[in-house]
Amino acid sequence: MRKFNIRKVLDGLTAVSAVASASSAAQQQQAGNRETEIQETLQSEHFQLCKTVRHGFPYQPSALAFDPVQKILAIGTQTGALRLFGRPGVECYCQHDSGAAVIQLQFLINEGALVSALADDTLHLWNLRQKRPAILHSLKFNRERITFCHLPFQSKWLYVGTERGNIHIVNVESFTLSGYVIMWNKAIELSSKSHPGPVVHISDNPMDEGKLLIGFESGTVVLWDLKSKKADYRYTHDEAIHSVAWHHEGKQFICSHSDGTLTIWNVKSPTKPFQTITPHGKQLKDGKKPEPCKPILKVEYKTTRAGEPFIILSGGLSYDTVGRRPCLTVMHGKSTAVLEMDYSIVDFLTLCETPYPNDFQEPYAVVVLLEKDLVLIDLAQNGYPIFENPYPLTIHESPVTCCEYFADCPADLIPAFYSVGVQQKRQGYSKKEWPISGGNWGLITRSYPEIIITGHADGSIKFWDASAITLQVLYKLKTAKVFEKSRNKDDRPNTDIVDEDPYAIQIISWCPESRMLCIAGVSAHVIIYRFSKQEVTTEVIPMLEVRLLYEINDVETPDGEQVPPVPTPGTGSNPQSIVPQSHPSTSSSSSDGLRDNVPCLKVKNSPLKQSPGYQIELVIQLVWVSGEPPQQITSLAVNSAYGLVVFGNCNGIAMVDYLQKTVLLNLGTIELYGSNDPYRREPRSPRKTRQPSGAGLCDINEGTVVPEDRCKSPTSAKMSRKLSLPTELKPDLDVKDNSFSRSRSSSVTSIDKESREAISALHFCETFTRKADTSPSPCLWVGTTLGTVLVIVLNLPPGGEQRLLQPVIVSPSGTILRLKGAILRMAFLDTTGSLVPPAHEPWREHNVPEDKDEKAKKRRPVSVSPSSSQEISENQYAVICSEKQAKVISLPSQNCIYKQNITETSFVLRGDIVSLSNSICLACFCANGHIMTFSLPSLRPLLDVYYLPLTNMRIARTFCFTNNGQALYLVSPTEIQRLTYSQETCENLQEMLGELFTPVETPEAPNRGFFKGLFGGGAQSLDREELFGESASGKASRSLAQHIPGPGGIEGVKGAASGVVGELARARLALDERGQKLGELEEKTAAMLYSADSFSKHAHEMMLKYKDKKWYQF
Repeated sequence: MRKFNIRKVLDGLTAVSAVASASSAAQQQQAGNRETEIQETLQSEHFQLCKTVRHGFPYQPSALAFDPVQKILAIGTQTGALRLFGRPGVECYCQHDSGAAVIQLQFLINEGALVSALADDTLHLWNLRQKRPAILHSLKFNRERITFCHLPFQSKWLYVGTERGNIHIVNVESFTLSGYVIMWNKAIELSSKSHPGPVVHISDNPMDEGKLLIGFESGTVVLWDLKSKKADYRYTHDEAIHSVAWHHEGKQFICSHSDGTLTIWNVKSPTKPFQTITPHGKQLKDGKKPEPCKPILKVEYKTTRAGEPFIILSGGLSYDTVGRRPCLTVMHGKSTAVLEMDYSIVDFLTLCETPYPNDFQEPYAVVVLLEKDLVLIDLAQNGYPIFENPYPLTIHESPVTCCEYFADCPADLIPAFYSVGVQQKRQGYSKKEWPISGGNWGLITRSYPEIIITGHADGSIKFWDASAITLQVLYKLKTAKVFEKSRNKDDRPNTDIVDEDPYAIQIISWCPESRMLCIAGVSAHVIIYRFSKQEVTTEVIPMLEVRLLYEINDVETPDGEQVPPVPTPGTGSNPQSIVPQSHPSTSSSSSDGLRDNVPCLKVKNSPLKQSPGYQIELVIQLVWVSGEPPQQITSLAVNSAYGLVVFGNCNGIAMVDYLQKTVLLNLGTIELYGSNDPYRREPRSPRKTRQPSGAGLCDINEGTVVPEDRCKSPTSAKMSRKLSLPTELKPDLDVKDNSFSRSRSSSVTSIDKESREAISALHFCETFTRKADTSPSPCLWVGTTLGTVLVIVLNLPPGGEQRLLQPVIVSPSGTILRLKGAILRMAFLDTTGSLVPPAHEPWREHNVPEDKDEKAKKRRPVSVSPSSSQEISENQYAVICSEKQAKVISLPSQNCIYKQNITETSFVLRGDIVSLSNSICLACFCANGHIMTFSLPSLRPLLDVYYLPLTNMRIARTFCFTNNGQALYLVSPTEIQRLTYSQETCENLQEMLGELFTPVETPEAPNRGFFKGLFGGGAQSLDREELFGESASGKASRSLAQHIPGPGGIEGVKGAASGVVGELARARLALDERGQKLGELEEKTAAMLYSADSFSKHAHEMMLKYKDKKWYQF
């Protein structure tokens, strides 16, 4: 019976009163003190949820733009996202609310503004003069579809081409349409009977702003005179046009066509092209036209003072180059360079020294936007090398399968990873500085080391420095190199349990203090790594094969169990003597031909050179048993102080001593319960009671002579598998999409599912294992998918050499705790409510011989448990979080003192116990999209925000919380979204963000020269206001497009105090807003008059209807 304490109800919001249970009163008297009150400092006002930054390559890119003065790059995507990049570390993410694809982007050069055109026929003006860009204006076209936009340098008039072949003109200051329209039927010849198709290109003549070149898809190009409102010249070609580009002198232009040809035209010779080039066509001897090639999707024509012009194009390859990768072709004089790309080309831009189109362009680099990469090519160096990309765009190099986030790590970790990672860098990059160099970094108010670890489908693991809202790759580890690679598909062993990506990482367990790393892969393999700065060659890779299956009436071979010979300390990290060979004494198939005792992957048997960084300590693989593949691993934990690794799946649990390279524990989940099994499930075969000693609890075949006194399972008559699940129900963690299809307690009804209770959480700690304990001791807490927590006691030998000679004894304690839903996370608090971290060993370089003093100190675990220095009478608290609820349990009494049902209708996907503002809390992310935090130990709700619904498994697989109010998840296959739930970080975020716009002088216009000025040969300017303004061209039709003011409003333009557009912008916007408000007022007045009129009509009708009726007739 539990006491009810009214104080907890009254004081629950400010202080927490620990409630003692009546059954533990005697224990507590014996312990000498009652459970103390813990003052909690975290309150609801400490929490606020907001997105911070988005890292990675923009998913499904569709458009590209560059500001040559500000040196800022913009990328638009098919989902309406906008990513802006400046100097390394200056990045910004924005989103169009509609989610429509971005079809084109145009910078207002050096104005701190950008125009985006979307597939839903809207135009948006973004203000980039604020840290978080916002939309100032939008314009929605109602009757026409936008296909191409062009904004001349230093002009406020944007040309918008449409699918119907018309061109409209938009004033970018007020975002209103001009009455001036170029209709397609006026542009083309009257004799032409067919429609010219959509507008695919618009540009003004570099030397004469009054002449507009319009390219139609069908192959017609028109040079339109804006003043006289008629076509000067029409150029017709029988192949469809994809793009057009001017020579800077304005006398020639070049077109790219669908048959892989380029046509160069002289402006004044419209009858036929001056030259036709097929860059990739095979020239036929008899003077015939070359064979057609694939379309040239884009061409750029850039001139240089000193030499030949550059013609740069994408596409145009010959049709017989099947399987050839996409190419960018650079033609310079007589040389043609074909640069192969890894992915298809979305768009490219040539970066030039001048923003003026009528000057020598002097191209120096090409930005190529690929489907999954961004490449910059240096045009100034021979061989066109690429620039080393400083942005963190390689997150998706291989698909991310899991990730972990660690804030407030030891300070020496990032330099250590950087020093080993710098040796992995590729050579042969351009020597020049990265040319996209705009913007300024934000102020870093306070910084602490943050590390993100991503696991990938190809078995690689990347360590990222994520400190101060930036991201930079530090080090990459390839876990697959320990395994033999199959040459081709036929050669592949049919032991694979997954069709593709057999090395994919599923779980990462990492101890930042000792740098021990442990991974579990999709092929039921576990690898333990140590960090070293020395290169080593491992002659034989240490490996263990574990037979983890819960049998029913199984024909069993005697379990070959033995403790391998123990190496003498100091013989190197990987002594050969302890390597179990791959079953020389057992065949790989059982008596009836079923696959047996074979792992899914084959470890290399040749020496392995291991570079500085993470080096293999031990490979553990689960093996096939009687034709059934091993189940995938569902949980994993490593502890450097104890030298142990433990993992579990839906069959059971295995614990390995990685120092002695022995299996200590190998039990079916049901066997962990002993006689306390609440489901009364029968073991699959009548086994002998297992000894609680280290050797007796193993079930591993090491291929050596089996000592007779070891436990053997009796042989039963025939094999029958009654309780194995059908394949589609197997609750394994699939790496692709059904990543959390483990059975949940809420839906568990069948004996099948209960018999496959999976291990879902593991936690090493030093705490009280039984009610009668008077002092904490090392143990392992095990959580299962059915909501059970079991405790295993660890009896460790003394440190030093004894640790390598004496066995570790493991035994179940009999302690069983129950929660609703699968167990996700466990942690321990001391009497003061502080987190008790697991014991760990400090990192040391193990590849360097030690002296005797060091040897004596060796393996003395650092238990940073605050309770170790306290009196033994003081208690601890276990915090356990499941998919449905959280409990705080007092130890050693095992009384549940606080309980919180987190969700009834959904389930928790991720729960983490994290530190924030010198206190700790439980943070949860639910499948219904809610992010919640709870105080500890009282589990008071502090935050509950609906953040995002679980739209796919990727979010479930990658969401994680860490200290200081940080969290992240993979928002798309290529991008990490970081967020914070700390109110302090939200407040400081504005300062931490970088600035995109920096005041820069616009370069001087090119000098026209004496003779050009005298004879009028230079660039002709045009008073566009006179042509396109309301006084000259009238108002555009209201039904054509609808103006929508953006959320940026007048605030957004306050920063725009300089530049051509900037000065007028505020006054015009103020007038515009005033006019708009007057317009709205007029509309409201009209609406009120209309409603008053309709009301009077309605009232009159009612009066007539009931005029002659008596009161009782109503």
